[in-house]
Amino acid sequence: MHIHILGICGTFMGGLAVLAKEAGHRVTGCDANVYPPMSTQLEAQGIELIQGFGPEQVDLKPDLYVIGNVVSRGNPLIEEIMNRNLPMISGPQWIGDHILKDKWVLSVAGTHGKTTTSAMLAWILEYAGYAPGFLIGGIPQNFGISARLSGPGANSAFFVIEADEYDTAFFDKRSKFVHYHSKTAILNNLEYDHADIFPDIGAIETQFHHLVRTVPGIGRVIANADEASLQRVLQRGCWSEKETFGSAPGADWRMLEHADGSFDVIFQGQQAATIGWQLTGKHNRSNALAAIAAARHVGVPIGTAAQALASFQSVKRRMEVRGTVNGVTVYDDFAHHPTAIETTVGGLRQKLRASGGAGRILAVLEPRSNTMKLGTMKDALPGSLKEADLVFGFGSEKALGWKLGEALSPMGEIASAYDDLDVMVQAIVAAARPGDQVVVMSNGGFGGVHQKLLEALK
Repeated sequence: MHIHILGICGTFMGGLAVLAKEAGHRVTGCDANVYPPMSTQLEAQGIELIQGFGPEQVDLKPDLYVIGNVVSRGNPLIEEIMNRNLPMISGPQWIGDHILKDKWVLSVAGTHGKTTTSAMLAWILEYAGYAPGFLIGGIPQNFGISARLSGPGANSAFFVIEADEYDTAFFDKRSKFVHYHSKTAILNNLEYDHADIFPDIGAIETQFHHLVRTVPGIGRVIANADEASLQRVLQRGCWSEKETFGSAPGADWRMLEHADGSFDVIFQGQQAATIGWQLTGKHNRSNALAAIAAARHVGVPIGTAAQALASFQSVKRRMEVRGTVNGVTVYDDFAHHPTAIETTVGGLRQKLRASGGAGRILAVLEPRSNTMKLGTMKDALPGSLKEADLVFGFGSEKALGWKLGEALSPMGEIASAYDDLDVMVQAIVAAARPGDQVVVMSNGGFGGVHQKLLEALK
């Protein structure tokens, strides 16, 4: 089959393209911005890319058009496809029908931690010899790729997928994850996000309820017991096996944390394993509990999962060290929601305290997600950054629609806002001193600020 993918350079659609090519289909695609690194990765797979959405692309005569959710009515290619009544399908539905249909699907849903938890789960299954397929919204460093059908030379029955609650396509406003045929479903957490498409948290809870409805009776829902929102979701009905994790009374999976960052895994009141690793933050320990629980559902012993996580290398752009110059370390992190910002900075603070408390945290933030641009979360920013010693915010009022400096003003003199990237870089370099940890947080490229900082620090 020849499929032509609209919006191919997005993380999800790019992963879909790789899977389709690996499955033996001819794959072409287009996007508004065809540029590295995604364009390079796709072209290396032999996938032809076209810049823009010109209606003449129908002359390619593919068997099917696969539509990404970045594409909307008014798009010239979409209008041509619809006017000619040509066959089209959403990306999530194509994945569900053509890749996941006969697999044991382990999906990871939640406002935060989907990518890291999916990567942990895929690595546990790999370590245990299951050779899983996966589609993850980042690049797990243990694998070096974001998507594959199965392990090399294998035809695995298992597939791990990051299950996004964002809408499917302009013609299907259900969340992507309802298409995935999940047999094991992790519900990691649930907060208000995606203010551009959801009016309130109740609307997101409804979508999570729809996900729970798709899990078969022999399947298993693994839910965070500490999240009131998820308890409300499950109270609306759950027809599958259920396990819980967290610190709430009665949770099946709990943890006993140690000062050095290691922790004991407690399952139904009994110590089952101890995990020692390099990751920071309680959120990552919680992610690990969820991944261990999901792996156990497909037969991986808890001790084996713990051994796998000891060699887990996290995901690119999740507290990824980009370099150290003159004693100043620069990290890259994807955090863009206040809760994610708080857990990122708080996790690093905990690590510094455990190692003696030396070093300051310089938080560098670009609020560029749709939710942040709408100003929905701006008042939560000062609280989310409370563990930072200095805060540098980047974003113009024109780009954001609100004043970043005003939002950060409750933090006083430790926080400053900029709309010129080079000026901000110079300010950070002037403030930095040996031992400092510079945490750069954005869900975009941030103008290459990481490299700019490392070069300026020299």
